[in-house]
Amino acid sequence: MNASRRLDATFAALADPTRRAILARLASGEATVNELAKPFAVSQPAISRHLKVLERAGLVSKGRSAQCRPRKLEAKPLAEACGWLEHYRAFWETRFEALDALLDEMKAVTKKRGRKRQ
Repeated sequence: MNASRRLDATFAALADPTRRAILARLASGEATVNELAKPFAVSQPAISRHLKVLERAGLVSKGRSAQCRPRKLEAKPLAEACGWLEHYRAFWETRFEALDALLDEMKAVTKKRGRKRQ
């Protein structure tokens, strides 16, 4: 899968609050499907479908422990998404710094005009 498709899959998987909650739970360690389903008011098959989306995006992987298959968080796709977002954070930070400078300049001009009137 190319980088663009991986990023699309990551953001599509993260778009759902249930999947984000599953990832948050997996951040504290591996869990079975039944363990992941407990806090939700949805069926185990519904959680399995969410897990499939997360697995296709590479965010979750299946382990093997006797007869159960615990899921675990895979951080690489999240790191890639974070890197992509970082580019835009830097862009907006530069824009906000320019806006701050402009506002400071406007305040100085306004203050100067106020002194002239007195």
